[in-house]
This record gives sequence, C-alpha cells and structure tokens, in this order.
Amino acid sequence: MVKRWIQRAIHRPGKLHSDLGISKGEKIPMSLLNVIVRAEAGQTISNPTSVGKKKILVTRKVEQRAILARNLKRLNK
Repeated sequence: MVKRWIQRAIHRPGKLHSDLGISKGEKIPMSLLNVIVRAEAGQTISNPTSVGKKKILVTRKVEQRAILARNLKRLNK
C-alpha cells in the first residue's frame, strides 16, 4: 500500500473550489458534488445550492475532482 496516497492524489489544491466559484474558506456541499458526479461530461448543470456559480460546465476533470472530494469527505465517517 502506498503511504500518503491522498497527498499524491491532490495535484492542484483549491482548483475545484475555483472551478465552482466557491471561496476556499467555505465547504463544498455534498448535494452539489452528487449532481456533478451524476451529470455527463459536457453538460451544463444548475447549482442546487446557493453557494458558488449558478451554472457549471461539467468537464471530465471537474467530475474527477468531485469524485475525489466526495470520497475524501466520506473518510472521516
């Protein structure tokens, strides 16, 4: 097993925050992450929360970052 895999998996810290228009101090809502993961790459989704941009273009990279963020949020539980 690779030690410190989380540090190696995160190449650009804060990039998902900037893509979604959420400041680094705020948490990304889990409902927004779920909507991004369910959407297909190339779709434009509307943000179900009041935080961040209202319309978000889902690219494959944004989807990958959302999947990683969702998995890392679940680690504490």
